[in-house]
Amino acid sequence: MSETLTCFKSYDIRGELGLELNQDIAYRIGRAAAQSMHARSLVLGCDARETSPELAEAVAKGAMDAGTDVLDLGLCGTEEMYWAVSQYEACLGIEVTASHNPIHYNGMKIVQSGSKPLTQEAFWGIKALAEAGKFVPEIFGATRRSMADGARAAYVEKLLSFVDPSQLAPLKIVVNAGNGAAGPTFDALAEKILEGSPDVSFVRVHHAPDPSFPNGIPNPLLPENHAATADVVRSEGADFGIAFDGDFDRCFFFDEQGTFIPGEYVVALLAEAFSEKEAKAKIIHDPRVMWNTIATVENAGGTPIASKTGHAFIKEAMRKEGAIYGGEMSAHHYFRDFAYCDSGMIPWLLIWELVSKSGKTLGALVQDYRERFPSSGEINFTVKDATACLSQAEALYGKGAQSVDHLDGVSIAYETWRFNLRKSNTEPLVRLNLETRGDQVLLREKTEELRQFIEGVSA
Repeated sequence: MSETLTCFKSYDIRGELGLELNQDIAYRIGRAAAQSMHARSLVLGCDARETSPELAEAVAKGAMDAGTDVLDLGLCGTEEMYWAVSQYEACLGIEVTASHNPIHYNGMKIVQSGSKPLTQEAFWGIKALAEAGKFVPEIFGATRRSMADGARAAYVEKLLSFVDPSQLAPLKIVVNAGNGAAGPTFDALAEKILEGSPDVSFVRVHHAPDPSFPNGIPNPLLPENHAATADVVRSEGADFGIAFDGDFDRCFFFDEQGTFIPGEYVVALLAEAFSEKEAKAKIIHDPRVMWNTIATVENAGGTPIASKTGHAFIKEAMRKEGAIYGGEMSAHHYFRDFAYCDSGMIPWLLIWELVSKSGKTLGALVQDYRERFPSSGEINFTVKDATACLSQAEALYGKGAQSVDHLDGVSIAYETWRFNLRKSNTEPLVRLNLETRGDQVLLREKTEELRQFIEGVSA
């Protein structure tokens, strides 16, 4: 009889250790993934969590028992696995990571050849085979090779290809690795940077990987975690600060005053950077907060294109359009020339280059955006019926609106303000984002108005 594996979520694998995920389950996932995808080779990496190496070991054994060669990266970020899958033309890639989940969790992120996301059919096929355990007999002769040094060197070279080193000013940059996987990778990148730019200064915070996470789980998006980076930016007089999550596929920014920069403005900054690099660039963005990004891209002669939120949708849209960059306000940033994958290392290099070329501080660049297109930030509401909430919002606010869009939830736009309201995929929540055209007072008024409406619907 097959066992139901609850660690399979919508797009990846996450589960509580001992209850939903252990070495036996990891072995079965590794073997099922290799067998169902007919993989000749698998790139394997893991984050800094205590259980990640043993789970990766189990995945490797499962894959090899299915006759799949394993290219082992060891401790690395998810994006290093992504890049290595394309670099070595592997059939499959697995990163053992729980990113910013609680310490008693772990999980996996899986991609297929070309570093493409798994289709839903392929993902659920792996689940079904891992549950049923109907594996073909063991195939002997598969090999396992350590690719850590060569893969990281190639990855660093790729990162640096996104910027012009001659344009990088000798700034002081605070780097908070959160005791996750980012530290060693950042050091390899910094070493290469300092060969050509010795006057650059990096101030490292919580740098060494530590599975006990003595400074808390690395999730820089949480306001309570901002001070760890912001305080050092201020005390060091740094030009800006960056902070990574556990597997560093997300990077968060702080300006020279230690002020946290909301993700929608980072998307616009990166859109500006790529618009300068490629004429008539196509830029993919999510629909939650978008007026600033649209204006930035159109002013540069490019084409902004909205996509449903989520990595699979963004990557699909980028491939379809040949877009050079895609960004989500949740700090996921995707790059055409990085196999259409997300990276947390490429963004800060591009922001560094943008600041250097502009002659402005990061804070000044963002202030221009804030003044032209202030936004509410994402506000979550617990509701009884999320579908009914969206329906009633559309019934009330859709009247007289310039546009009503259902690309992702419901987006309703007027001449001077707009909002997006969308359901959570996993919780009884709706998520509100609101923006205006340069009107802070209107932003506050409409945010409070929508707040009262949503709370009234849910009462």
